[in-house]
Amino acid sequence: MNDPVLAQYEAFPYPLRDPADEKRRLIEGSPSNLREIDHYVFAGRRDFTRPFRALVAGGGTGDGLIMLAQQLADRGTPAEVVYLDRSTASRRIAEARAQARNLANIRFLTGSLLDLPGMGLGRFDYIDCCGVLHHLADPAAGLAALTSVMAPDGGMGLMLYGELGRTGVYHAQEMLRILAPAAEPAPERIETAKRLLAELPTTNWLSLNPAVGDWRRDDAGLFDLLLHARDRAYRVPEIVDLAARAGLEVVAFVDPWRYDPDSYLADPKLKARLTSLSKLERAAFAELLAGNIKSHNCYVVAAGRAATALSAPSDSAAIPVLRQDDGPALAKLIRDDRIGLRLDGLEMTFALPRLAGPILTRIDGRASLAQLQRTLEGELGRRADATAFARDFAWLYKVMNGIGRMMIRHEIRGS
Repeated sequence: MNDPVLAQYEAFPYPLRDPADEKRRLIEGSPSNLREIDHYVFAGRRDFTRPFRALVAGGGTGDGLIMLAQQLADRGTPAEVVYLDRSTASRRIAEARAQARNLANIRFLTGSLLDLPGMGLGRFDYIDCCGVLHHLADPAAGLAALTSVMAPDGGMGLMLYGELGRTGVYHAQEMLRILAPAAEPAPERIETAKRLLAELPTTNWLSLNPAVGDWRRDDAGLFDLLLHARDRAYRVPEIVDLAARAGLEVVAFVDPWRYDPDSYLADPKLKARLTSLSKLERAAFAELLAGNIKSHNCYVVAAGRAATALSAPSDSAAIPVLRQDDGPALAKLIRDDRIGLRLDGLEMTFALPRLAGPILTRIDGRASLAQLQRTLEGELGRRADATAFARDFAWLYKVMNGIGRMMIRHEIRGS
């Protein structure tokens, strides 16, 4: 096998998954959650009673594939999800996971995404490509191939490594190219890597990086992180440029709070100096500020479409939906009008409005903002009048969408 990247994934399918686990849980993530796709690609207006075609390019052991196929099946969408990967070992695991769930909406193919322009697969409404482009010798060629099969009004969910959040990874890779060269058998390389990791001084960048822990879980994770034959990492401006060269533009990086300097800064003078920056310029600044973004998830669409692809709570008919939570459970996480999270070594708390709890407990994915406001006004009286509701919902939405919990959809007439 001449390609070391393909050889790696035949020997170490990644991420390591057991199909038997499908009986007890669905692995959900971002991008490619169906509610996110609707929100960031179709402005919350996609009619999922109509046929839907999706491509999972470089599907690996199937996390994104299974999530998307299951969510489409749960909605009853007449869908075809095409899985494409070069690794037959990875494909076997993904197929077994699909079989465990009795998913009949997946078509499995073995091959390279670089060959997509000549495969005759037609156009796709949505394309998932996570953790793949940064392993190609020519990532731009890979994205161009994906763009060639994307429907004009469709979009993609991409994941690419983040340079700053992977600080220490490439130092360790460099050391292991000396200590565990590619010519040696994989088991010996893994043993050498484990010996090195056990000896890292506390001042080593990998030791200091709380965002990276794949090497602690299993051999597949260690090999993928530290012994990979080919990978590179990106900063926000580089991803924006990569997309532009393929005729695409970024709708949003997710979760949005991570790409907003205001999430980290309290000093009003510093915040004021950033107000003139564009959304993507602010995202680039936030990446520098946070320092812990190890992977970039983003949604992209054809150039010129970004302004209309993103759904927003701009009218009273908008319907708030929760990504995978139920409202009452989410409301219980609020303490003293604040909600917190911990991610990659950073602890954050976000202030919430007075009506946050009452609003969240009544979000059911069907009620519009106008209906929610009327319900709350009837139950809470003047405290939830139209002005107070609009103010508090806008605040709540900014926080909850920012942390990836809330999206917006619109009722599709006739569906």
